[in-house]
Amino acid sequence: MDADAKSRIEVGIDAGGTFTDVVCFRDGRPVGITKVPSTPADPSVAILEAMAHLERQWNIPPSDVELFAHGTTVATNALIERKGGCVGLLATEGFSDVIEIGRQMRRHLYEVISTAETPVFLAPGRRRRGVTERIASDGSVLVPLDENSVRIAARELVDEGVDSIAICFLFSFLYPAHENRARDIVAAEYPELKISISSEIDPTFREYERTVVTAFDAYVKPVIDSYLGRLEYELKAAGVANEPKIMQSRGGMSAVSVARQRPVQLFLSGPAAGVVGAAEAGKWVDTGDLISVDIGGTSSDIALISGGRPTLRSEGEIEGYPVRVNMVDVSTIGAGGGSLAWLDEAGGLRVGPRSAGADPGPACYGRGGDQATVTDASIVLGYLNPEYFAGGSIDLEPERAFGVIRGTIAEPLGFSTERTAQGIHRVVNAQMAEAIRLVSTRRGYDPRRFALVALGGAGPVHATALADELGITKIIVPRNPGVLSAMGLLIAPIEHEVTMSLQRDLVDLSPSAVGAALDDLDTRCHQLMEAEGVLTSDTEVRHLADVCYIGQSYHLEVPLHLDDTAPLERLYRDFKIVHDRIHGHATDAPVKIINLRSVHSLGRDDDLTAGGATSERRDSLKEYRSVLFADADEPQRTAIHERERLAPAVQIDGPAIIEQPDTTTIVPAGWRAIVQDSLDLIVLKSATS
Repeated sequence: MDADAKSRIEVGIDAGGTFTDVVCFRDGRPVGITKVPSTPADPSVAILEAMAHLERQWNIPPSDVELFAHGTTVATNALIERKGGCVGLLATEGFSDVIEIGRQMRRHLYEVISTAETPVFLAPGRRRRGVTERIASDGSVLVPLDENSVRIAARELVDEGVDSIAICFLFSFLYPAHENRARDIVAAEYPELKISISSEIDPTFREYERTVVTAFDAYVKPVIDSYLGRLEYELKAAGVANEPKIMQSRGGMSAVSVARQRPVQLFLSGPAAGVVGAAEAGKWVDTGDLISVDIGGTSSDIALISGGRPTLRSEGEIEGYPVRVNMVDVSTIGAGGGSLAWLDEAGGLRVGPRSAGADPGPACYGRGGDQATVTDASIVLGYLNPEYFAGGSIDLEPERAFGVIRGTIAEPLGFSTERTAQGIHRVVNAQMAEAIRLVSTRRGYDPRRFALVALGGAGPVHATALADELGITKIIVPRNPGVLSAMGLLIAPIEHEVTMSLQRDLVDLSPSAVGAALDDLDTRCHQLMEAEGVLTSDTEVRHLADVCYIGQSYHLEVPLHLDDTAPLERLYRDFKIVHDRIHGHATDAPVKIINLRSVHSLGRDDDLTAGGATSERRDSLKEYRSVLFADADEPQRTAIHERERLAPAVQIDGPAIIEQPDTTTIVPAGWRAIVQDSLDLIVLKSATS
């Protein structure tokens, strides 16, 4: 390389509930990784501390950073903590209560006291207004838009104190003229208000779901707009010249300025990055069918990757409410290293969903935590080295872990501290295994055909126990699993999607008609990509259709190949294959297309190198210590290895533990760890075990 050529510095920062993970690459090669404690009250504080670390430890000033990629839980936390904006809802007159009525389905049929299962908190009755207007399903105007009624409704909502307005009119997903005009009126009268309209947020049918996702967008928009605006300002002030990128729920990156227009797409920003990183880790060892298990401090995020691509779902669920946004199919449970162990009223052992979080953290952190956590149990079992946790940057106090488990759980149950710690692991592992079944078995996939990718700080600690539970025989532990989500931010493509409702029987459609509709979607995608500074000629274009049998209530997403000689016939065949896999049957009955979707993406033109392979063999054995494994009756003398000293082709038979700064890999008896050329670990189940 020319000595005068400037290096390309890329930084990925994933802000989690307990730690904020940082990775830095120079010209595709790793510079370093680190973790800093998260600052939940203001995540940008930890991010700026991470940027200071770059300059302090690695001599990389912010002005040298060419790509800053970010994953965040701000949108999700705003919802969970009920700290979003004050939303007003404008709907077609007579339909303003759709968000409260919801659907007839109830999740808890036998509750003695019925509780609301619709997100009424987004826009309670006093903050909902009907607007005089009505467009029919064929586009005819039954009632012209009364612009004065829009002004009156907006004025009343402003008097109620709203800072954000959601607009959702009947059939606006097909004919958005009234919504567009209503938005313009409100914006002209109250330019300080944030406005979300359903024809842009979710232009598809089903009034309740469309209203909910539009209201959610309006709810998080003030929070996200403030956070991203502040972050962009502070990064620019620090010297970062280029606009930051942020991870979207479907696993693609977007410029911050574009993401602020539709923040509802950021609900799974952090977890999606981990899935992208897991998919890339599979490529490093030539494996495309994977189940990623991202176990952090407060939660576990589990996803299925088929053929190298994460599986997506067209409707997610946040806090039990439907959020109709295409997102990586991640199952999230409140089970992580910081999850609290507790006894229920019947004296049964429970783990999570409550967490010790970053402050005070587990008892062994010595920061005031007085309840037992999974991390405390890992200390008691001998899994974690108190002197080498987070590479030695965090001093653990093992006596506190023993004391809190003994006093709060073991003594009330009448068990030893060690057996109680073992029970804590068994309970949390059972919860995680069930979450894995949710994204595999219940989606028509046999988990035994997949490799498990262990990521997150606690992923490799639990991976073999989970694999044993599910019959999985192969585990991938990437080079730096504790920060793989942050690495996924740098790997992910820049991506945008646009959807339109079609609602046509397949037999009534021609390839040219479908092509014309997709041309319109492609044009809108081109505009979004151009806003990112991406040339149209560089993008990969994918087309998808939501298809169902005529009379069915719910659809399935199927790839649409217009370049095929008979694209609609192929779509029909592919739909039946997907239907059979998901539902266990398929027929030759007629189908209809519900929605069309265009996805444009720009991937990297080079590969990030996870770790530099070395032929140097050094003695990786550090010591031996007594470890009580998950299903063992007695502690075992276990070899402790340093991962940084492992060279390609080295094999380590269990029982063993492999330590590194960002995680610890557990290798029980009956398992073998093999170091790959990429320095990733493959952990295999012995055929005789």
